[in-house]
Amino acid sequence: MKRGILVLVLSLMVVFPLGCAKKMVEKPVSVQPEQIQPLEEVKPLEEGKVVGMKEEAITEEELARQQKIQIEETLKEEMAKFENEDIHFDFDKYYIRPDAAEILKKKAQWLKEHPEVHLLIEGHCDERGTEEYNLALGERRANSAKEFLVSLGIDPKRISIISYGEERPVDPRSCEEAWAKNRRDHFVIISY
Repeated sequence: MKRGILVLVLSLMVVFPLGCAKKMVEKPVSVQPEQIQPLEEVKPLEEGKVVGMKEEAITEEELARQQKIQIEETLKEEMAKFENEDIHFDFDKYYIRPDAAEILKKKAQWLKEHPEVHLLIEGHCDERGTEEYNLALGERRANSAKEFLVSLGIDPKRISIISYGEERPVDPRSCEEAWAKNRRDHFVIISY
């Protein structure tokens, strides 16, 4: 029996050694410059290729930022085009001509696509007539355009009007060509 206990104790000592294990200490290796081999050349990533999660997150953020900038630039271009396309009137008239109706239909479609936009319609006249008469005519012209847009489904609360009469001519000359340019409604986006 003593022998069995001794065998058991010895086998336990082999399996579970007594005392602390020795720590291994690595000695620094000295390397001579001629032993250093150059690293392989790092190749640039192919366009659109993403490596690793961090790069992918940055790329997605950058893509979202670029898309936002693109949308803002497109909107600015659309708004400039919208504002720069006036409608014109015949002498002493305020009815919507067929060419003006086509322009207003495009404007109405754009306004439907951008429900946050509010608009100011400026009515203008040529220099002929009294100041009071031209202010009233400019107001009727602006109102005609507003009513046309409302008839196409644009909320009237989004549209304001003002008349400048003959005060702000596009062409200051006194001839039929200039007067035709000045008989107009001009559209200004006041908020979006």
